[in-house]
Amino acid sequence: MKREVIATKKAPGAVGPYSQAIRVGDLVFTAGQLAFDPATGKLVEGGIKEHTRQVLRNIAAVLEAAGSSLDKVVKTTVFLEDMGDFRAMNEVYGEFFASEPPARSTVEVGLALGALVEIDAIAAVG
Repeated sequence: MKREVIATKKAPGAVGPYSQAIRVGDLVFTAGQLAFDPATGKLVEGGIKEHTRQVLRNIAAVLEAAGSSLDKVVKTTVFLEDMGDFRAMNEVYGEFFASEPPARSTVEVGLALGALVEIDAIAAVG
């Protein structure tokens, strides 16, 4: 099966030995995205809502580069720095996945670089 590396300048570049996404067959697997603005390379200002919006915009850009979209996401994993932010994150997440949302797992973890949330996704292509 063909394995294709996905890269776009419309989302933050990898800061280590990983790809923004990998497409295999009719699926694309994104790396976890943080709330970095791809234009500035800096973490966006604000709290969990602003971070969640930027993360989901970054995922959308990566998926678009892979020939997919947020509408085709089948599974996400949400990593929160503080589970106390769950309700606010969930509110913004619902704006991006209003109908027929994907399956999801949410866990509390320590995140790098001052991030409040990290999300990765698996989506269909085509």
